[in-house]
Amino acid sequence: MHVPPSLTDWEYIGILVVSFLVFWFIFGRLFFAPFIKLLGEREDRLKDLTARTEELLRQEKAAVEERERQLAAVRREALSRRENERRRADEEAAHLIEQARAEARTELEQVRMGIENEFASAARQIEELARSLAGELAARVLGRPLNGGGRVSPNN
Repeated sequence: MHVPPSLTDWEYIGILVVSFLVFWFIFGRLFFAPFIKLLGEREDRLKDLTARTEELLRQEKAAVEERERQLAAVRREALSRRENERRRADEEAAHLIEQARAEARTELEQVRMGIENEFASAARQIEELARSLAGELAARVLGRPLNGGGRVSPNN
């Protein structure tokens, strides 16, 4: 490279340094400072968003745990209620069955007593019929009425 003859190496270096500082100052004010400020603001926003995201994740985890705890409590309550209802229904069914059995025993006893009464009545009727037939047969065999009864016709 060829240096202009009027400038010495130190002058040339000085001009370069001064022009570098002027450009540095101008670019620093116009471009670098706002860009660095923008980068700082973005970094702060990212830190805030990261912190908020972590807080929201902690809240979400706590909410999920609370929901699971509440669901478990509701399940336990529902199972307990269902078991109590089942027991109550079983007890009610057993009570109704026992009532039905008692009513059936009562009705069966009444029917048995009715049948026994009918048998006794039938036995009395058969006994009376047997006596009357025996009397009639005896009257026919003897050819006369028994115990002062009416006359028996021989063609009966």
